[in-house]
Amino acid sequence: MSQPFKQIGFIGLGVMGEPMCRNLAVKSGINVIAFDLDPGPLQRVFARGVGSGGSVRATVEGSNVIFLSLPSGEVVSEVAHATDGLLAAIKAGQIVVDLSTSPVDITRKLAQEFAGRGAVFIDAPVARTRAAAEAGTLSVMVGADRSIFDRLRPLIATFATEITHCGPVGCGQVVKILNNMVLFQIGLAIAEAKVIGERSGVDPALLFDTLAKGSADSFALRNHGMKAMLPGEFPPRAFSVQYARKDLNYALRLAHAARIDAQGAHNVDVLFGEAIESGFGEQYWPVISRLIGT
Repeated sequence: MSQPFKQIGFIGLGVMGEPMCRNLAVKSGINVIAFDLDPGPLQRVFARGVGSGGSVRATVEGSNVIFLSLPSGEVVSEVAHATDGLLAAIKAGQIVVDLSTSPVDITRKLAQEFAGRGAVFIDAPVARTRAAAEAGTLSVMVGADRSIFDRLRPLIATFATEITHCGPVGCGQVVKILNNMVLFQIGLAIAEAKVIGERSGVDPALLFDTLAKGSADSFALRNHGMKAMLPGEFPPRAFSVQYARKDLNYALRLAHAARIDAQGAHNVDVLFGEAIESGFGEQYWPVISRLIGT
């Protein structure tokens, strides 16, 4: 029988990481310690009972499970390979869970490197919004052996309501990357429909409301369309154009490896590039709607 977890480490308290760490600490009943380079979110989670990791090494040492919520797979790799990083500190039997959206090849290479030290590295990228992270209603796509997935599911359930075992290591990233690829293409279609409708004399609020009653209804329409494009609200520190393009490039990488010319994804990538050149890179990605028809 598997031993119970006595301590959990959490590295990366950004837009999504901070609320996930807080939910994990509040709901799991297990001691959680955290580390981030920014003292602001650290102080906020400390107020909710999270302990101080102090460094990557100190957060790893003594933790049965270490969650990572970092900006990219490249950063995950850097943290893993640093002199005092994850691989230098990891011990046999520990489990590292990457909640970040990372390239599949990096994920599978890291899994091999951690296995060489007797540890486990799995992918569990998250989907949905910052509000869902706050509410603990994220969707998580897990790539792991079934036995590891079953052990970790109760921990993931502290911040997610949809938890899918997608297959072995890397498969969670495949599903998450493709989820975002589809989302961005739907978002582009919604933005185009909004501008075409306006120029054709239809109120965009009426258009979106009517689309939501028919076969064009979608999560993207109700959230990115109605809550961002309609009011023109694209705040920074949400899911920015830069981060969205990073994820889309992972999808294009995956498409290239699969020998697929993903034309729709390429179209969105061009628009993301234009948005960044126009100074919108730090804003919430549905801001691409401002570029349609310009």
